[in-house]
Amino acid sequence: MHIHILGICGTFMGGIAQLARAAGHRVTGCDTGVYPPMSTQLEAAGIELIEGYGTEQLALNPDCFVVGNAISRGNLLLEEILDRGLPYVSGPQWLADNVLQGRWVLAVAGTHGKTTTSSMLAWILEDAGLSPGFLIGGVPMNFGVSARLSGKSEDSPFFVIEADEYDTAFCDKRSKFIHYRPRTAVLNNLEFDHADIFADLAAIETQFHHLVRTLPRNGLVVSNAGEASLDRVLTRGCWTPVERFNDAGGWHALGDDADGSFRLMRGQEEVGRTQWSLTGDHNRANAVAALLAARHVGVPFDQGLAALSCFENVKRRMELRGVERGVSVYDDFAHHPTAIATTIAGLKRKIAAGQAGAAAPRILAVLEPRSNTMKLGVMKAQLPASLAEADLVFCFGANLGWDAAGALAPMGGKAHVSDDLDALVARVVAAARPGDHILVMSNGGFGGIHGKLLAALAIL
Repeated sequence: MHIHILGICGTFMGGIAQLARAAGHRVTGCDTGVYPPMSTQLEAAGIELIEGYGTEQLALNPDCFVVGNAISRGNLLLEEILDRGLPYVSGPQWLADNVLQGRWVLAVAGTHGKTTTSSMLAWILEDAGLSPGFLIGGVPMNFGVSARLSGKSEDSPFFVIEADEYDTAFCDKRSKFIHYRPRTAVLNNLEFDHADIFADLAAIETQFHHLVRTLPRNGLVVSNAGEASLDRVLTRGCWTPVERFNDAGGWHALGDDADGSFRLMRGQEEVGRTQWSLTGDHNRANAVAALLAARHVGVPFDQGLAALSCFENVKRRMELRGVERGVSVYDDFAHHPTAIATTIAGLKRKIAAGQAGAAAPRILAVLEPRSNTMKLGVMKAQLPASLAEADLVFCFGANLGWDAAGALAPMGGKAHVSDDLDALVARVVAAARPGDHILVMSNGGFGGIHGKLLAALAIL
């Protein structure tokens, strides 16, 4: 089969392209802004890339066009496909029909932690010798790729997928995860997000309930006991066994960021323990969810805990990009107020470990409000509280439909806003001093700000 993918350079569609190529299909694709690292990954896989959406691409005459959800009506190539009645399908539907069919799908859904938990789960299965396939919205450092058809065992039935609640395509406004039909589903958490497509939290809860309705009786739902929104989802109807985590009377984890300890608990009973490199209660909760999901496919807790001891996390999740003049620069994907607050708190605990009796190093938070929800300004009032634990805040205010300086005004002189990236870099570097930690938070490339910061710090 020859498929031509519209919007191929997004993480999800790029992953589908690589899975299709690994399955032996001919894959071509187009996008705007075809550039590394995705372009080099795809080209290395033997995938031909075309810049833009010119209608001359119809001459490729593929068996099917696969349309990404970034493609809207009015796109010239899409309109010509529709006018000519050519075969097309959404990315999630193609994936369901051609990769997931017949597999034991383990889907990880939630507002936060999907990528990390999916990566943990895939690694636990890999370490247990189950050779899972996977499609994850980031790059797990244990694997070095975001998508894989399967591991050494080519007939492995297991496939781990990051189950996104964003809509499927221009022609299908259901959440992507409705197509995946998992047997094991992790419901990590659920908050309001994606204000560009959902009116309120209740609308997202409905989509999560649609997901729950697709699970078989012999499946498993692993749900966060601390989320009232998920309780409401399950109360609407569930025909599948449920195990809850983040529950003081049931499954939860205890640990100490200072010594890297991790203890799996069931009520007051310690079930097992390990040492690992991650920090924060949120990551411990992610790990418990992954352990429960892995146990459903036969991986015992002791084996799962051993795998966590060598889990290397995901790129762009508190990733140290470099140190110059004693100043550390981190990259993180946080873009929702809850994720921003959790990320800052996690870094604060990490750098404070071993600092007893001494002044803790400063955190300089550098934020790009880039997601569709953030650009709409729906959560701007929550930003000051989410950034409160940072010592200084620098916000890139360009391309927003709201006044970032006004939104951060409650922070007083602690917050600085600039619409010019180079000016923002200069401001951050001028404020930095040895021992500081610069935490860059964005769900995009942020204009290569990490490298610019490190280069500017190097010539001080």
